Amino acid sequence: MKIVTKRARFKNPLYLQSGRILEPYEIVYESYGELNEARDNVIVVCHALSGSHHAAGLYDGDRKPGWWDGLIGDGKAIDTEKYYVICTNTIGSCFGSTGPMSRIYPSNEPYRFKFPVITIKDMVKAQRILFAKLGIDRVKAVIGGSMGGMQALRFAVDFPNFAEKIIALAATHATRPWVIAFNEIAREAIIRDPDFKGGYYDPEELREKGLTGLAIGRMAGHISFLSHASMDRKFGRDYVPNEGLYELFGHFQVERYLEYNGYNFSKWFDPLSYLYITKAINLFDLANGFESLDEALERVRSRLYLIGFERDLLFLPEEMRQIDEAMERVGKGELSEYYEVKSDYGHDAFLVEIDKFSDYIASVLEE
Repeated sequence: MKIVTKRARFKNPLYLQSGRILEPYEIVYESYGELNEARDNVIVVCHALSGSHHAAGLYDGDRKPGWWDGLIGDGKAIDTEKYYVICTNTIGSCFGSTGPMSRIYPSNEPYRFKFPVITIKDMVKAQRILFAKLGIDRVKAVIGGSMGGMQALRFAVDFPNFAEKIIALAATHATRPWVIAFNEIAREAIIRDPDFKGGYYDPEELREKGLTGLAIGRMAGHISFLSHASMDRKFGRDYVPNEGLYELFGHFQVERYLEYNGYNFSKWFDPLSYLYITKAINLFDLANGFESLDEALERVRSRLYLIGFERDLLFLPEEMRQIDEAMERVGKGELSEYYEVKSDYGHDAFLVEIDKFSDYIASVLEE
């Protein structure tokens, strides 16, 4: 599989939903496979909160592949022998596209809290501008899970002629209080951490030792990514060997797992990006700018494939069904299909139980 990573720079202002502008800005993107002569084999993949443009394959020297490697590649469901796949790093992220730690042109000072609040709509608008620059005006499909699914749905409403098919997994039409509450725990933990220094931390220092506030926030968030059943299977009531059961700071395996993942995460993900991206997730509402969800969906011309996960506690499967029902109400039922994955893993099933839906996605793309 051919992997190409590039950076695009834009000098024209990006007008944001908030009324502010971003100028100039950059987008890092990665492509897999080859663009055919007719330019009609393009699939856009959108990443979730902590994802990046590196969706598949291995970089030289890496042991861990891209975050959706099980789905994207030669002979896989998103077959890079057939399709030209593009994944961009969203604006606001910390993996190369313009975000809060990017410098404010023409100075060398980073934006930090001067970075404007961005929305999912802004992320998608920036991507659409990139694709226009690349000469891609219509694609076979836009696919994404969680925050990536939000982006896919925004493509359907904001750019109704752009994609033949929209495949959204484990997402919602509007972020509900449960998700906002978990994000608030993370945001407060980050902001109240003295090492955050009011946003004026040294990023090199955090890469070395991490940030306790971000680690705690990620621990809370990680609980919402799993389910009772998946935690029971993975950890049970097992205790960490060599730690006394009646020692106050002895650990159950689930506690050790959360600590390890939380503190490790805080060494490679930027805390300001976390604040900005969770804000974008909280603000997401497909009906924003319309009288209702029904009115927003009246714009849809792509075929919608809405994939929910049975035991997803973060974005309930009923939230995806509601989109399908709304499409029926506005007379576009023939353009919408709901598919529920039987899984008790939880929200992260869209990343780790790919075998349960890969055949479905392959069949959708081949229709």
